[in-house]
Amino acid sequence: MSRLDAYQLRHPWMGFPVAVGARFAADQAGYLAALIAYYAFFSFFPLLLVLVTVLGFSPTLREKAVGSVLEQFPVIGPQLGDNVHALHGSVVGMVFGIVTALWAGLAVANAAQNAMNTIWRVPTADRPSFGPRIARSALLLGVLGTTVLATLVVNGLAGSLDILGPATRFLALACTLAVNIGAFVLAFRALTNRRLGTRDVLPGAVLAGTCWQLLQLAGGLYVTHTVRGAGNAYGTFAIVIGLLGWFYLQAQVTLLAAELNAVRVMGEWPRSLLPDPAGE
Repeated sequence: MSRLDAYQLRHPWMGFPVAVGARFAADQAGYLAALIAYYAFFSFFPLLLVLVTVLGFSPTLREKAVGSVLEQFPVIGPQLGDNVHALHGSVVGMVFGIVTALWAGLAVANAAQNAMNTIWRVPTADRPSFGPRIARSALLLGVLGTTVLATLVVNGLAGSLDILGPATRFLALACTLAVNIGAFVLAFRALTNRRLGTRDVLPGAVLAGTCWQLLQLAGGLYVTHTVRGAGNAYGTFAIVIGLLGWFYLQAQVTLLAAELNAVRVMGEWPRSLLPDPAGE
């Protein structure tokens, strides 16, 4: 172990990933990711309900928007799409439902803020109070909404240029990847109560955006070869477990990307794997 530790301390190509992994474990980022996944699971359906209701005046636009959102969850997206309907009834009931849904959506953003401030070592006393915290959370929801609209534009352009064949699909993937990376850059900067520039968070945003894209592709292949036609067998149980697992996996990847940024910016590498002889 001592020889391995000495080797990784001398070689940055190994020392940097080791430092990121060690910091991820020291911050208990896995537990922070579980908290984000928990709130994301309970806020996802209300927010999807808001999207469907607000876009109810245009069935075509609503179908495209919901489809773009559910494409992010290839394992359970088709099952969700068949069971999402707009709010109907009294105006008071609809307004109350939308306000409640938005309030639930802020919970996941607040959990993400707590995780990012923990990763960036922001003291509790210096973290945002109630008002600024809610404003930052609302900004994150705005970023997510903008990402959905940008994905709609990309898909629309790809559909109109379908005559180009495989090149169109590659161009659409590249544009979607760029949108995802931009969204992570904004989220990483907005969710941390510390002055960070784009260059500070760009490497982690590239990692998070790329992993998000790869997870979508892997999920699509899994559906094609394994899960297709098994909806009746798994039913609601598959939706619940699949969605919760998807949120947890993506939350872990996102926090790992944030740890990468923090280690690089704060210069916390190389990092020894052995206990400090002084006990510190």
